[in-house]
Amino acid sequence: MNFVEPIRDPGKIEDMKRLLLQQSNRNYFLFVMGINTGLRISDLLPRTVREVKGKSHLLIIEKKTGKRKKFKLNAELREEISQYTTGKDSDDYLFGSTKNPRPITRVRAYQIINGAGRRLGLTEIGTHTLRKTFGYHFYQRTRDIATLQMIFNHSHPAITLRYIGITQDIIDEAIDRFSL
Repeated sequence: MNFVEPIRDPGKIEDMKRLLLQQSNRNYFLFVMGINTGLRISDLLPRTVREVKGKSHLLIIEKKTGKRKKFKLNAELREEISQYTTGKDSDDYLFGSTKNPRPITRVRAYQIINGAGRRLGLTEIGTHTLRKTFGYHFYQRTRDIATLQMIFNHSHPAITLRYIGITQDIIDEAIDRFSL
């Protein structure tokens, strides 16, 4: 498994949205849903229209942990969901494959996200970038590591800070300010 980073630059996030929208609504929505929920790709891909359309919360059982998770869908994401699901059947997968009646695979999701990132000059980009991007920007806006730790179900704040790249940012800034 490759190490990936969050997308720290809001301009690059907008660039990713534009590029993915040029590819398809599905690819765009995968990115938007991922960076606005912080869910793992394994928890995003199997979601159906029924689970999100007209809902205020997403209720899932996390694949990795087996734990029940209830996640609030913010107003902007609910609007994106409404637009994206218009005309879709309630049993349709949100991220359906064009080749079979199943959702796209983790590998295909990686190809989509990594390919778009590389076209924009981003490195260390993968499906987990979506989750880390959510966490990084949630922390930057709120400085609420305790809530983010609960959202991610991490056992310690230091794990969450390292996970979203804040620990590395702090180290880099300290080294930039240090000189003998």
